[in-house]
Formats: sequence, C-alpha cells, structure tokens
Amino acid sequence: MDEHWKRRLDEVRAGLVREGDPVAWVTETDAAEAVVRYPRLAVRGSLFGVVARDAEEGSPWRVVLPVQSGMPQEARDSLHSKFFFWAKDDTDDRKVRRELLAAVHVLERKPVDELVVLGTTYRIVRGDEVARMGDDGLEPPRPTDPEPVFRVWERQTGDRGCLDTGAVLDPEKARGLMAEALRIGLREFHYVGKRYPAAVRADSRKAVTTHPDIAMLPVGFGVVERSGDVWQPQGSLSPTPHEARRGLYTCLTDLWGRLYEWDDAQRERYRRAGELFRASQRADEVRVDGREFRICRVERMVRFGPDGPEGPRPSDIDEYGPTKMHPRMDEDGTVYHGEDAEE
Repeated sequence: MDEHWKRRLDEVRAGLVREGDPVAWVTETDAAEAVVRYPRLAVRGSLFGVVARDAEEGSPWRVVLPVQSGMPQEARDSLHSKFFFWAKDDTDDRKVRRELLAAVHVLERKPVDELVVLGTTYRIVRGDEVARMGDDGLEPPRPTDPEPVFRVWERQTGDRGCLDTGAVLDPEKARGLMAEALRIGLREFHYVGKRYPAAVRADSRKAVTTHPDIAMLPVGFGVVERSGDVWQPQGSLSPTPHEARRGLYTCLTDLWGRLYEWDDAQRERYRRAGELFRASQRADEVRVDGREFRICRVERMVRFGPDGPEGPRPSDIDEYGPTKMHPRMDEDGTVYHGEDAEE
C-alpha cells in the first residue's frame, strides 16, 4: 500500500476514534461482517450519467443525471431533454433560452461528451457497478442501510427518489474505514474476463493509469433474479432497500401480469407471492413459480484523472446515435408541432 492511501486510511481511523460516534462504529462493524460473509466482488459492467461543474475555481463535480444508463447515448439523450425542458418551462430569459437551445441543437446531431452551457461544464461520465458476493449469492441490504420511517407500498406518481440526488464526486472524501478499504481495493480494478472483448480489456487497463483515483457514488439497491449460477438485474437501482422492495412488489402484484399477459391463475400466484413479501416488511427474497428474486446491494465507482471524472471509453458501444427528440422551439419559448416544426 503506498503512503498516500495509507495516510487516508489512518485519517479515517483517527476520525472514528476522535468523534466516538456509536452509529459510525456500528456501520463499520456491519461493513466488516459483510466483507467476511460476501468476500468476492461481482462486476455488472459500465453505467453512464451526467455530472456538472460550475465555473468558480475549486467547484466540485456534482451528479445532475443519475449514473445508471446502460449506454453513453442514453445519458446524452437525458441531458438533451434536460436542456429542452429547462428552456421550455424554467426560464423567461431569451438569452438563457437561446443558449440552452443551442446545446439541444448540438446534442441532436453529435455524440458529444462535454458541453459548456451558461458557464457550467456538463460531462457524460462513466462508472462501474459492483456487488459483493458470497456462497449464497449477492449481498442483500445491510441492517444499517437507510430505511424510511414510514413504509409506503402503494405506487405513487412522482414519489420515486433519485438515486444520486445531491451527490458530489470527490475522490478525497472518505465515507468510512471499510469504504476506504474498498476504494483502495478497486484502484487496480480492470476487466480481465474473456467475456469482455480485447478492446474493452485494453481500455480498462489503460484507465487504471489515466484515471488512477476513485470516487464512490451513493450505494444503490436493485432487484436481481437467479438463473443458475448467474444473477440477472431486473430494472434500475433505487436509493433505499425499501424502494427496491416496493418496485418488486409492484411487479409481482400488477406490472408483470399486464406486461406479459399472464392468465388469471399465473397472475394470482404472483399476486399472492407479492402480498406475502409485503407482509414480511423487510424480506429480501421471494420465490414463485420456480423463480428466485433478491434485493441486492450495489456499489458504484467513477474513476478520476487530472481533468476530473472519466468519460466514455473508445470501446463503449452505443446501439444508436443522436437524433431529434423534441419539436422546434424559438427563443421566445414557442413550440412548433407538425409541419411548423421543420426548421
């Protein structure tokens, strides 16, 4: 271990002793036990999102669109829409709208990974997703992971929390002794499995040198399904274990039945399984019709270099390119549809 990383661990340890925070000590104990029970790391692969940094010197990089898209272009499209609706709904300033629409125009035509808009730098950022694994599969939520005081199971419009709300990407920020140890362990992480193409492995090895530091994103929670020895993700990550459970409950009792057009008997089996899952309140597994689902805990990392967080690599693949997603808007905020939408 080099002196830089040893110093960081010593600082975290000293902080725990100095503050004497019982909650922090319980969290650290919980994390240490998890390492023993789930000693291996399972890699899902790359994720993409959008980060931004203000013009002021020393401003940090902050997440503005969650790092959970499967392709760089998905993140670009999300930024495209963010600028469009900002121009449409959130400003009456013609100059501001003009600059936002200029950014929309660029994103409609080019797969750009960085834009400066209204003095703020926006960057498409690349992350990696890993989960701990033991003999019984992927790690479920820990007892010290955050849970809401009041658990709401019914699906409600607009109440879904954002995974990365307010997250600041800072490779110097330590979240705890075990979290810092994980970050040290991940600094040499790169893809080695034969399932990764040679170009992907080469880019991954190069990133260890070009982006040697690591910032950790907030922990996420997701639903996975066992298929033999493999766990397949079902949907996106949630900010709390309960929200992931609520998502699984909704799928079991309603969504999947309608989506896959199951017959009444199959709908009822899944509905009963969902209600039993809900009744247990904090269960992390459910089995139905020979299928096994689990709520799992997921860590995400972003590599950092001298110029900030890592963007997409040459080997990261987009299944489609930029496209015009929204109707034309002028600098007065008028939106044109149909034939009038043509420029």
